[in-house]
Amino acid sequence: MEFDPRILMFVIFGLGLILAVTLEKWLARFWLSLPIVYVAAGYLLYSLPMELPNINPTYDGFDALALEYVTEFIVIASLAAAGIAIDRPVSWKNWGQIWPLLVIAMPLTIAAVAFLGWWALGLPVASALLLGAAMAPTDPVLARSVQVGPPGDNQRHDVRFSLTVEAGLNDGLAFPFTYLAIAAVGMTSLGMWTIEWIALDLVWRIAAGVAVGWAVGRAGAWYVFEREADAPMKAIEEGDSADQPKYSTSEGLIVLGTLLLAYGLAELAEGYGFIAVFVGAVTARQRENRSRYHKLSHHFIDQIEQIVLVAVLFGFGAMLASGVLASLTCPAALVGIALVFAIRPLAGLLAEAHCDLPLVGKLAVAFLGVRGMGSIYYLAYGQNHAQFEGLDVLWATASFTILLSIVVHGIVAGPFIAHVERKRAHIHAGEEEEMACLAPDDRKLAIEPATKPE
Repeated sequence: MEFDPRILMFVIFGLGLILAVTLEKWLARFWLSLPIVYVAAGYLLYSLPMELPNINPTYDGFDALALEYVTEFIVIASLAAAGIAIDRPVSWKNWGQIWPLLVIAMPLTIAAVAFLGWWALGLPVASALLLGAAMAPTDPVLARSVQVGPPGDNQRHDVRFSLTVEAGLNDGLAFPFTYLAIAAVGMTSLGMWTIEWIALDLVWRIAAGVAVGWAVGRAGAWYVFEREADAPMKAIEEGDSADQPKYSTSEGLIVLGTLLLAYGLAELAEGYGFIAVFVGAVTARQRENRSRYHKLSHHFIDQIEQIVLVAVLFGFGAMLASGVLASLTCPAALVGIALVFAIRPLAGLLAEAHCDLPLVGKLAVAFLGVRGMGSIYYLAYGQNHAQFEGLDVLWATASFTILLSIVVHGIVAGPFIAHVERKRAHIHAGEEEEMACLAPDDRKLAIEPATKPE
């Protein structure tokens, strides 16, 4: 019988899915993360002499296109899961710690990485801009260990909240700079294209993404909590048991349909779909905030995310084994090291300068900015929409940085967060004093509004 590598891939993928949950819990005891193990497994598997297909976007356009589509979907799923998990009501005060991370830390990171790409790596301006845009956003996919818990945890954690919301929003906010890099290909001076970029890519697309996400989130919440809430009364009138579940529709179908609808409509409106998905999930969560429905929805989308994540982690390991790091130079590696250990931490600390988190809490927010699947998506998107020079260097630098982030943050995140919690540095100083004066039940009400439980 002839050996078929394709069948082996089914076996490995199935085994990876079965072991994912158990391994994630077991590895947490040793301050390790699932991505470290699965990327290593993918690398080892593709290093064996079994004639498995190469996965290397630097010389195969189909691989770049496949990477764009797969990472696009997993980012969508991760953004939806992050949005549904956020208990805190949306207001300027409640989310005040987030805005500096978006308007200060992220642009500074883009500028610093782009400058190093141009100065240290000798990349053209457009390619350097693409590198900065791709590496700037923190990742909602690989940052599971530092994000807020599922709906209903009722535990205030300003560090996890900051990292979750930042990852949810800056994955979409990196798009204007990706478009800027695409527009800059072949350009030698500023002109009308710069004004067009500001008006369309920076202003309109962000506004359209927010508007579509809010509208779809409101419509989805109405569909669930108004239309479907009538199902039990109708069932009772027809003689069915009142003990039947309140929601007659499948939670999974609604949440998946809603997030895909938000993404698609935003893209059709020339807006940013990533922003629409996150805004839509947050908007839907604000309706009936304590409803059990949100927990069911989060569980479903989390399962989808894990399924795709296993495939993507194996695929990333395969990329490393297929030679994507062949063009990695010492300066390129130093750019990745600088991003993880200097650029992001310093930009994050500067952004959080006026935040009243204790210093160790600010350090956690600044340092735990994981890089991951979003960076792969933006590089693949740029490659598929323009002719960038130095693609091999771009992929090598980004892949090394993602690998470094997976290892460093995968090992450090657990003990760092635990240390922050022991120091009580995960809550704003003023909020901790205020909540200490409240009874336990009132503390929950201080975290989320007093909506009627379902």
